[in-house]
Parts: sequence; structure tokens; C-alpha cells
Amino acid sequence: MRVLPCGDQGLLVETDSLEEALGLYRSLERASPPGVTDLVPAARTVLLLLTPEADPALVEREVRKRDLTGAERERGPLVRVPVHYDGEDLREVADLTGLSVREVVRLHTGCEWTVAFGGFAPGFAYLTGGPRELRVPRRAESRTRVPAGAVGLAGEFSGVYPRSSPGGWQLVGRTELAMWREDRDPPALLRPGARVRFEEVRPG
Repeated sequence: MRVLPCGDQGLLVETDSLEEALGLYRSLERASPPGVTDLVPAARTVLLLLTPEADPALVEREVRKRDLTGAERERGPLVRVPVHYDGEDLREVADLTGLSVREVVRLHTGCEWTVAFGGFAPGFAYLTGGPRELRVPRRAESRTRVPAGAVGLAGEFSGVYPRSSPGGWQLVGRTELAMWREDRDPPALLRPGARVRFEEVRPG
């Protein structure tokens, strides 16, 4: 573990793995040291935002006491995401994995994913917990425009594009659920810790 200052009011904790980062995030979320106002998890880091009165040295000492491997995975709220599996890269994903298109859909819908962290754009959630068979690389060339609601795979993650944007994930489907709405509290539909079930929308 490395703890680095981040700006005037933050500490960035670097861990050796995604599992350790999530373990630390869950531990701090349950009981944060005094002076911590917000937590931002990522693939191998957790950013701690501090109040002006906080003592970074004291916060760091508290963080270093945490057991990164002993934090139990908490069951967050379940969000069901209906998906039309007609993505532009669905056939390519099947070819890359050696599976049929139906097997790709079955595996993607047949497990419970977990929101590990957010990033890239407001409302974009990195989902983990999928089967190893669906791990595929990003596209060799990113698209200049991926539509909002596109459901993709990249490495160990799955995700849903919250708005139209460039992107390089392998697109397997699309959903009509809004991932980000400013008139919603909180605006993001998928927040760290939430459980996600993708459900196939059969053609009418």
C-alpha cells in the first residue's frame, strides 16, 4: 500500500489489486476516519477527500490499520437492467471467446455483477464479477461515437455508456434505462456496491 498526498485536501491510497481497493473502500465506507468527507474508489486506488481541519498523517495511520483482505463483500441494492442483445460487436465477442452468440448472452445475463467504481463519464459504472469466459480486450480502434445505453465488455469489466461519447469497449447490446439523470437523487443509477442483473429483452 502507498499513501500519497493529492492536492491540498486529499490522500490517494494505492493498492496492489482491485480486490484490495474494494476491500479498503468498503472498510472506509463503513467507518471513515475523522475528517474524511468523501471516498472515490478506482481499479487499484481509493481517493480520500478531507476537510480543511483534518490531519492527513492521522488519517493515513488509520488507513494503514485496515485489513484489505478481511472486509466482507456487502450486498448492495439490486438493479435489473433490461438489455436488447443486438450490439455491433456481439458476433466478434463470440468469436474472441470461442462461444456462440447465445452462450455470450446466457453468460452475461446468468450472473450477478457488482459495481466496483465509477469513472470515465458521470454515471459510467465499472461492473465486476462476470465469468472469465467473457473477458475480451478493448477494440483495437475506439469508436468516435458510442450511443447512450450501449452495453459493453472490456477486460474483466462490463458497463453501460450513460451518454453518447467516444469509446473502445466491445458492444454486446443496449438498454433504455438512463444511467445518469440530474433530476434523480442520486443522479447515478449504478453506484459502488450495487448489484446488477442484466435481463434479456426478447424481440417482439
